[in-house]
Amino acid sequence: MRLSELGEHGFLGELERRGLAQAIEHDAAVVDGLVVTQDALVEGVHFRLDWISFRDLGFRAAAVNISDLSASGATPSALVVTLAAPPDTDVGDLYELYRGIAETGVPVVGGDTTKSASLSLSVTALGRSDRVPGRAGARPGDHLVVTGPLGAAGAAFREGRYVRPPIRTEEGRSLARSAHAMLDISDGIAQDAAHIALRSGVRCTIDLDRVPIAEGATPDDLGFGEDFELLAAVPESDFHVVGRCEAGEGVELLRNGEPYSLAGWDHFKEAT
Repeated sequence: MRLSELGEHGFLGELERRGLAQAIEHDAAVVDGLVVTQDALVEGVHFRLDWISFRDLGFRAAAVNISDLSASGATPSALVVTLAAPPDTDVGDLYELYRGIAETGVPVVGGDTTKSASLSLSVTALGRSDRVPGRAGARPGDHLVVTGPLGAAGAAFREGRYVRPPIRTEEGRSLARSAHAMLDISDGIAQDAAHIALRSGVRCTIDLDRVPIAEGATPDDLGFGEDFELLAAVPESDFHVVGRCEAGEGVELLRNGEPYSLAGWDHFKEAT
């Protein structure tokens, strides 16, 4: 079987089933009390340099990792950055990239550099949390909430540009006190809700008419992902309620009271 047939999440599931990885279903790992997450951004896959500045790229590389910490209720403390770049890259551009990372307010404490045919960044973020909800604890009767408007990333992509991800550290800490499950919306609301449904053994019903939509976005942009707002299953909340958890399995999307479908993102299957 080829990777394109199995898909990203199928591959990760197989690693667990074969005993080659463990506890990788959540947005971050907890190791001896330290919350750890890691993401890579690869030129031509995650970004195009004619659509984004080096400073915004640096901010983005850090922010998507901080987002995973936020989904774990964690306060970020440090970043470890690996940079792979062609030797003819302008050093001034790389300084701008690191200035963008610094704008998140989380220090870079280590990493690596190496030669590459194209630019890529791999960032590991470290933090601590009093309570990590994970994805597996949602219960029937829980509200599904989001921390902000969705669709901005999809709308921007249609215009040949990117938007800076939000940083939801405070919101993540607040939600983590009571959330039964939580993650960040990186693959689209339908696909990310499906992660909660699968791991928690519940059915997630989302009313798209209740989802706050970013200016210039359409409901179909909600399937693009990369909004990096938080999606949480909570008994009650002051955040935007967009749906509920019920007994059953899978995800149901409604628009105008009728079933609706959205695409989602899988790195190896592409649109799903």
